[in-house]
Amino acid sequence: MPRPFLIDTDAGSDDAVAILMALRCADVDVRAITVVAGNVPLPQGLVNSLYFTELCDTDVPVHAGAAGPMLREYVSADWFHGADGLGDWGDRYQPQRATASDMHAIDAIIETARSTEDLVIVTLGPLTNLALALSKAPDIVPLVSRCVVMGGAACTNGNVTPAAEYNIWCDPEAARIVFRSGLPIEMVGWEFSIGEFVLSLDDIEFVRSIKTPYADFTIDCNINGMRGYEIQTGEIGISLPDGVAMAVAIDPTICTASSHHYVDVECDSELTRGMTVVDKLNLADDERNQPVWRQLLSTANQPSICWELDASRWKALLYQLLR
Repeated sequence: MPRPFLIDTDAGSDDAVAILMALRCADVDVRAITVVAGNVPLPQGLVNSLYFTELCDTDVPVHAGAAGPMLREYVSADWFHGADGLGDWGDRYQPQRATASDMHAIDAIIETARSTEDLVIVTLGPLTNLALALSKAPDIVPLVSRCVVMGGAACTNGNVTPAAEYNIWCDPEAARIVFRSGLPIEMVGWEFSIGEFVLSLDDIEFVRSIKTPYADFTIDCNINGMRGYEIQTGEIGISLPDGVAMAVAIDPTICTASSHHYVDVECDSELTRGMTVVDKLNLADDERNQPVWRQLLSTANQPSICWELDASRWKALLYQLLR
């Protein structure tokens, strides 16, 4: 029986790959795609998301959500992804038939959680939509079986400041609400977007050899991001943080080491705005930092941090779903 997913996205080029993976996976039933401003403004994100559903020949409903952060000025990531979020290919990635739902993303999240058993929520952008849904309907927390968050950086560098990853930095107040909500969060941080997790030139050549529309789209829409990644890190390759997070959502065993900890988000300091503060050593003496033996006895939902991930298996899953 396919597992029900709801995907919340800001519809950039790495989101595109993650959503393709979910839509192409026989073991996943995507019930809704909700769109938030992030990599690109909301209207462009909506267009992109509709195109993703058309490419995969699905009729998954797409819902427009928040057009900006809860309290902050909106800052896009178009320098990395291109003005259209997909590498600036003009009209190449325009939906021809699909149209957006009239239901707002916040209501779609609430309704889907209330009507779907064992729902998996996967967030690929700023957490504004999910935070607003939780604020409106906190009763949905125990109805969600997993909440896989691509965002943050666990005890390491960010990608928009030394302290913060973009999705969390963009709307830290929303991220704080989500991390404090009690949702069964699995945090897959930006640290799995560099080094061995990146598609190398050999990997890119292999994806091209698959010769499907999905494989070609994966490389073509990320060319702009490839340039941005080289500027950012000095490394050559395609970084797919959202694809990595989706791989963990589809196959949790790809995350080979994780643990539960108290996590909070910095909202007051501009120096460390959006930092995901993971209390790995239990210095705050918070009850969520429980020893493993006590975690097994507890039914409380605590954020789980992914510390290690099998890079070869994530790539193998990607290649399989692009065929």
